[in-house]
Amino acid sequence: MIDNKGYRKNVGIVLMNNKNQFLIFKRIGADAWQFPQGGIDKNETLERALYRELFEETGLTKKDVIFIGKTKKWITYDLPEKYQKKRNGKLCVGQKQIWFLLKINEESFKIDFSVNNTPEFDSWMWVESDMPEKKVIYFKKDAYNKALKEFKKFI
Repeated sequence: MIDNKGYRKNVGIVLMNNKNQFLIFKRIGADAWQFPQGGIDKNETLERALYRELFEETGLTKKDVIFIGKTKKWITYDLPEKYQKKRNGKLCVGQKQIWFLLKINEESFKIDFSVNNTPEFDSWMWVESDMPEKKVIYFKKDAYNKALKEFKKFI
């Protein structure tokens, strides 16, 4: 769903362990790292989109995580022109995201990219809290910093 300003509504997911490290994922065929994220389907709640995207991108389910918090407001980022595409006749200029912070239940933790016929990621790693900003593509950095700054109170 693209809003009247050209932003696609989306959920972003930050996964944390007991050492306050974050789980980041590498996109298939690229040296591009990011947190899981994905669009919100029509008539889908934020919570339903969160757990659907979590499963589709990582193989983790609601029972594998503990909900910690979410951002209070939408956080946006603009896509460079070369990544902008039309969706349902509307130009998508960027993403508009509500971010969620989840803690991994480390006893049941198992990443499984094969749950999706077209996986987005091919590997993952735990990083210290200052690393996501250093690893993520340039146009997402500000959005990541805003979300992680808001989550500091939970960490």
